[in-house]
Amino acid sequence: MSHLIHRPRRLRRTPALRALVRETRLAREDLILPLFACPGQNVRREIGSMPGVHNLSVDEIAKEAAAAYDLGVSGVILFGLPETKDEAASGAYADKGIVQQAVRAIRHSVPEMIVINDTCLCEYTSHGHCGVVRDNEVLNEESLELLARTAVSQAEAGADIVAPSAMMDGQVGAIREALDDAGFENVAIMSYAVKFASAFYGPFREAADSAPAFGDRRAYQMDSANAREAIREAELDYSEGADILMVKPATVYLDILKTVRDRFDLPLAAYHVSGEYSTIKAAAQKGWIDEQRVMMETLTSIRRAGADIILTYYAREAIKALRNRGQ
Repeated sequence: MSHLIHRPRRLRRTPALRALVRETRLAREDLILPLFACPGQNVRREIGSMPGVHNLSVDEIAKEAAAAYDLGVSGVILFGLPETKDEAASGAYADKGIVQQAVRAIRHSVPEMIVINDTCLCEYTSHGHCGVVRDNEVLNEESLELLARTAVSQAEAGADIVAPSAMMDGQVGAIREALDDAGFENVAIMSYAVKFASAFYGPFREAADSAPAFGDRRAYQMDSANAREAIREAELDYSEGADILMVKPATVYLDILKTVRDRFDLPLAAYHVSGEYSTIKAAAQKGWIDEQRVMMETLTSIRRAGADIILTYYAREAIKALRNRGQ
């Protein structure tokens, strides 16, 4: 077989050679860590369906953010569990809301950290839907007013980026206008532009106590079968002033991620969601897979498909793995 000219294996022989020709590189700067803020003090409550992830009181979330930053995590995205909920989602935009408190605490503890706020209402409404509900229907325009109010309150607390996730039509435009009118022209919008109605959100709903009290969210989140519609959603948010686009979930929608990447020149994020994380964790606990290898392979696949930013509960573990590789 000496007549073979092309031998791809030549460049696979050693770790150093494989690293030399590696096409896709995952870096710590690519990773954003989700954190959940809850009431109380000294609260660190593990989420049963998400091993290693906790609900954290404001004092603990400041410590967690500082420790993550010291490890190399450059940014966090915050979700809140309010003490009380109501139909108007008043905890979402309250000056002393749980997330607003968490932002200020992190700003005090780690001024250099990028702070992103999830901008939605589902965690704060008594019915668990992402907008204003009347006669069992989620109303779009009324919801926009509260989402815009929430974004402004998050900016006032010190958020660098707000991330609307409610999938209301026109939410990016409404939030951009409200932020600008309030003097927050420099606060960026990371839009959950392509958010599918996914079964992979199950563990998150335990973490954030945000399961709908009736029905589901398929009337406003996207049908998982639709690819062309994903481009339409991204186009709308692009035209309304989004600074970053997002696809959610990540691994089962890599084709969508690649299509959005090829179509738009904005930074692109992908959310490696709770169910994707918990699936790896559960299989690893059974001893069926090598958790670290599967984690890194999964995150690299998201990066390879075109994501510039990856929101993942594995952010810390991935950075440790990168350091062990000498990256």
